[in-house]
Amino acid sequence: MATWFRTIRLSIKSLLLHPLRSSLTVLGIFIGVCSVIWLLALGEGIGTAAQEQIASLGAQNIIVRTIKPSSDEFEDGGYGLTRADYVRLITTIPTIDEALPIREVGREFRNQTRYFEGRLVGCSPEYATVTRLDLDRGRFLTGVDLKQERNLCVLAAESAQRLFPFENPLGESIMVGRNFYTVVGVLKPRAPSAGIGGSFAAEDYSLDVYIPITTMWRRDGDMEIVTKPGTFQRDLFELSQITLRVDDRENVLATADVIRDTISADHTMRDFGMTVPLELLQQAHTTRLMFILFLGLIAAISLVVGGIGIMNIMLATVTERTREIGIRRALGAKRRDIVRQFVVESVVLSVVGGLFGILGGVFCRPLSVAIRGELYRQFPKMMNDLPELIRTVEPILVSWSVPLAFAISVGVGVVFGVYPAMRAAQLDPIEALRHE
Repeated sequence: MATWFRTIRLSIKSLLLHPLRSSLTVLGIFIGVCSVIWLLALGEGIGTAAQEQIASLGAQNIIVRTIKPSSDEFEDGGYGLTRADYVRLITTIPTIDEALPIREVGREFRNQTRYFEGRLVGCSPEYATVTRLDLDRGRFLTGVDLKQERNLCVLAAESAQRLFPFENPLGESIMVGRNFYTVVGVLKPRAPSAGIGGSFAAEDYSLDVYIPITTMWRRDGDMEIVTKPGTFQRDLFELSQITLRVDDRENVLATADVIRDTISADHTMRDFGMTVPLELLQQAHTTRLMFILFLGLIAAISLVVGGIGIMNIMLATVTERTREIGIRRALGAKRRDIVRQFVVESVVLSVVGGLFGILGGVFCRPLSVAIRGELYRQFPKMMNDLPELIRTVEPILVSWSVPLAFAISVGVGVVFGVYPAMRAAQLDPIEALRHE
């Protein structure tokens, strides 16, 4: 043990004789270790954000949406999901615990002289829970509202702000088309959801107004008339979406197949699409692992480059210290002593670089937040134009990346230090003593 301590002390003294050269070598290892931790943290942050987007849909949920067919398949007839589909699903598939019918149409909302165009959503009381809508004031829709087909509505946060910027909207009436609805609740702001899957587009909840779906069926019917300059279009559909909750997570995939077959039997057109969050979660998990592995391999290249720097420095050191090696051999040092000396020096360089790299890596989150804040101050337009995921994602430190990066850095020091050490040990003592 004393021999090892003496060797380490001698190695540190030798490295300090050339501080700039040693510092640059340590810098190469620092960059490699820091890159491993940072890239894995970024991959984990992006993967986790994507999985949270999907998980927000519910792992036990199955979402079926109406898709408007192409013009050659659809003329003036109806399309999409129907009330009959809804009844058939909840009565024939025993693994379905709950089903939420939803109908969405574009409308103009008006309060005296204030107005805007948004989305009118006919739904049931469970809609708020499934879509994670939080109340700010008042209440959401109830089962009694649906049963009695009441003319009530709940406003999204921005909808309330546009129609009632200065007054309390609760108890007030708004005009939707030619109908009036009494406001019973106002929601808190809700961030838009990202588009997930081929049949689940991004949704913006900011300009929504929610009414009982039974009231929408009675007042608006199933015909949606869209008029634009030079065009007149009629769309006949009953439901925009059916969200189904399965009784057990183990039954989700099998139930999805049954739902697909049940609906397809009565739909010859391609007028519906299904999103199964559990399938997407499994795919996202696999993609996340592949993404992290890919980023880890890229970061490992930096460590290899740092290792090459160590080998280069140690080979130069062997040349400079040839006479010293000859003297030590002449005084009785064995080849293994010379090997140990140079391997320890390379390991010291890699360990120091690894420790500094870990310090730089564990601060990846606060540093990334600070850098992003500075970029917002310097380039606000450019940052606001970036996708939301890039603007909001934060790196998440992967616990196993720290010991892994440190172990790799030590391994790099050993692997790339062996060849210079072996070359030093094989020098002929007499020739080494003659070296100038």
